[in-house]
Amino acid sequence: MITIFKIFENSTNKKEKLKIQLAECTEGERLVFKRMYSPNNLELPINDIVYQMKNNKLDWAIKQVEQTIKNKFNKEVKKYNL
Repeated sequence: MITIFKIFENSTNKKEKLKIQLAECTEGERLVFKRMYSPNNLELPINDIVYQMKNNKLDWAIKQVEQTIKNKFNKEVKKYNL
């Protein structure tokens, strides 16, 4: 049985994971994130945007940021022929 504490714990962990991932992104990449998840307030700090996100948006946001990081890594690998 899933308790309300478990739901809160999962969403908190996901938000922390997302904050860490966003720290690996460039300013431009974070601006794209802001446009998607806080289009009416681009001046809001990225961590506040993540904190205010609804739980049903977290998984998709994490996947998007992971893909951004992966694409950036692959681009660097190709650049240096690693």
